[in-house]
Amino acid sequence: MPQILIAGGGIGGLAAALASARAGWEVRLYERAGSFGEVGAGVQLGPNVVRCLEAWGLGGPLRAVASFPDRLQVRGAPDGRVLGELDLGAFAGRYGAAYATVHRADLHALLLAAVRGLPAVRLHLDHALAQHTQDRSSVAVRLLRGDGAEVLVESDVLLGADGLRSRVRAALLAEAAVRPAGHLAYRAVAHQRLLPAALRSQQVTVWLGPRLHVVHYPLRGGELLNVVAICHGQPPQDLEHWDHAIHAAELQAVLAGTCAPLQELVRAVPEAGDGWRLWPLLDRAPLAGPREMAQGLVALLGDAAHPMRPYLAQGAGMAIEDAAELQRALAMDAVEVPLRLRRYALNRWQRDARVQRHARRNGSIFHATGPLRLARDAALRLLGERLLDMPWLYRGGPVPPPAASQP
Repeated sequence: MPQILIAGGGIGGLAAALASARAGWEVRLYERAGSFGEVGAGVQLGPNVVRCLEAWGLGGPLRAVASFPDRLQVRGAPDGRVLGELDLGAFAGRYGAAYATVHRADLHALLLAAVRGLPAVRLHLDHALAQHTQDRSSVAVRLLRGDGAEVLVESDVLLGADGLRSRVRAALLAEAAVRPAGHLAYRAVAHQRLLPAALRSQQVTVWLGPRLHVVHYPLRGGELLNVVAICHGQPPQDLEHWDHAIHAAELQAVLAGTCAPLQELVRAVPEAGDGWRLWPLLDRAPLAGPREMAQGLVALLGDAAHPMRPYLAQGAGMAIEDAAELQRALAMDAVEVPLRLRRYALNRWQRDARVQRHARRNGSIFHATGPLRLARDAALRLLGERLLDMPWLYRGGPVPPPAASQP
């Protein structure tokens, strides 16, 4: 049985582990942290992503932890007026799967449970990838354990699913580090029962304002409300010791010119949850070709290959799509392994790059000022659903094939 070594135990790494095992490969996954888990808040999953999870037999576990909002509403942040709406409840019939919102930790947990039950998958914590080299037949990987011990491993394929600061990418492409995008994301999760009744919501709502936007949607069947506010700005010098209360006040100051309902929500969220957390958005240029996703016996997946700005809500989704395409490629037993990885990269890079570009463009539209903002609002009021729906995105993407063998 061929073997794949996966660096990274996040959502993308676990999805890749599941996909690789279903393709008939032996999987060794190495996570640098001492335990599995995800930080962050909510994730939106379009039908293009839900189809992948359902094909892997995870539809039931997803329904147990997710929410399935039936409407997307776009409102103007300054005055609260409704600009446009999209019927998400129609997506199952239109695209073959529903639109879901899920806590990042819940999505990670259901993928982890799926791979833990597979004898072909072995999970290793507290191992950081230090170096790798490849020849025509294998990849040699040097890992460092948390206790300082060195571990040497050989594999048929190395997959970097190790995030924005991927060590696999750095060695493969010799690129500079990710750069700040000039935007800050404030994220919070609130218990809906602790919010005033008027602020509770079971839909996806996007508030658009000059140089900022806010989005909120339900999680865990409506028990929680995920709230994300993104504005222009540079991160503080010391993110590890920043004062949450001070930055909450700064966020309120940024929203000072917005409508009362939005300001009330932002003020109420900290008392109904764990408070605001700050993430500076980091960025790379969109993919320029397949060599940025695979070379020889080494491939990249998810944020390691193509960091996504959050303005299309497809970061986790594209990592899961990558894993589904990787499964199809790895299952091509009659093809040499480097060609399988090249096929994976050829089939993914253009779609991933398109999503990267579209997300960047959405950021400019969301945060528009002056005449562009007025034109955007007029277009949304006139065209509404036609602008908000994206058939090219929701109909596209791979669907994993049946398992090559029962792991």
